[in-house]
Amino acid sequence: MAGERDLRQLLSGLSPVLNPGRYVYCTLPGRVPAGLRPVVTVAEPEGVTFVVLEEEADSLGLPHAFTAAWITLRVHSALDAVGLTAAVATALAEHGISCNVVAGFHHDHLFVPATDADRALAALDALGAQHA
Repeated sequence: MAGERDLRQLLSGLSPVLNPGRYVYCTLPGRVPAGLRPVVTVAEPEGVTFVVLEEEADSLGLPHAFTAAWITLRVHSALDAVGLTAAVATALAEHGISCNVVAGFHHDHLFVPATDADRALAALDALGAQHA
């Protein structure tokens, strides 16, 4: 099934959900340690960045930064849809909430400061309601 491209449909169908746990960003030269279950991995020239549950990072003594909540937008967005990331980022910025966005094949995933999770969900719900 192809993802949605129409911005109005995307926004009205955001259906954000807060995934359980607290997530942190880690970076290491080389590879992700064996046995670690990151939810995001990005290879950069400086090393591999990965987002993992905070307790996993702590159990392995991995240095980390940015403790985040993970919100999934349940709308099935097309990878070439235009405007969704901008609309979501703008709505969160209007509430003073930073956001790191990761696009999956089916959904977009937002990593916001853990302390702002509830406010972020409320802002996203309001954004969706504006376009319903």
